[in-house]
Amino acid sequence: MKSRLITCVAVVVVILGARLAAHHSFAAQYDPTKSIRITGTLSKVEWGNPHTYFYLDVKEQDGTVVTWGCEGAAPAQLSRRGFKRGDLKLGDVMTVDGYRARDGSRLMDARRVTLADGRIVSGGSPGDGGPQ
Repeated sequence: MKSRLITCVAVVVVILGARLAAHHSFAAQYDPTKSIRITGTLSKVEWGNPHTYFYLDVKEQDGTVVTWGCEGAAPAQLSRRGFKRGDLKLGDVMTVDGYRARDGSRLMDARRVTLADGRIVSGGSPGDGGPQ
């Protein structure tokens, strides 16, 4: 009986540990001194927990197209702010203001999203340690 309890506790700790490791703070991933604005065509959406991700194809000055990943809050948080899954339509042109990833990759924390219809919604999470 005791060994079963220990095994169950160990399994729960491993599962919770994996979830916690997958989540990160703003400060660990993004640089608050590197604000950025991108405008591009929506090419992919991942609407899931603990964060949503959407991807924009952005045309560089030399004409090449690069894909940027934009991280937003959890779906429930976005929904409470009026940002619904149906607002993101593949092919729409959007503008995103946020903060660039510390590692220099084409990933950003999406703080303000200007949708194709002109509405502006907040993509970040209040209290996550990032700029407001």
